[in-house]
Amino acid sequence: QVQLVESGGGLVQPGGSLRLSCVVSGSFFSINVMGWYRQAPGKQRELVATLTGGGSTNYADSVEGRFTIARDTAKNTLYLQMNSLKPEDTAVYYCNVQGRRGWNSRSEFASWGQGTQVTVSS
Repeated sequence: QVQLVESGGGLVQPGGSLRLSCVVSGSFFSINVMGWYRQAPGKQRELVATLTGGGSTNYADSVEGRFTIARDTAKNTLYLQMNSLKPEDTAVYYCNVQGRRGWNSRSEFASWGQGTQVTVSS
């Protein structure tokens, strides 16, 4: 019942920047981890970055130092700031949220957005 809507993708030249947004809505008790994944044509989906409820971050080696994951709890929005973009970053980027709907141990959930296209090309 948790819905995610991504935006901010587009066409950018190598070395450029983009900021992706993921608006979270719906009913939930808590969010344990939020993250960004991406999938390029012909490749499997891969983890880009994660952010826990405690504020800990984790990045894929391929984006470390270039991408930054952050959240704005007041706006229920997750962000991915992407700098120094490379053609290899071209993919559909997906937002993911994992959490609980209640204290019950069976209330865990995971939701995905529809994705936003990022194309890095000269």
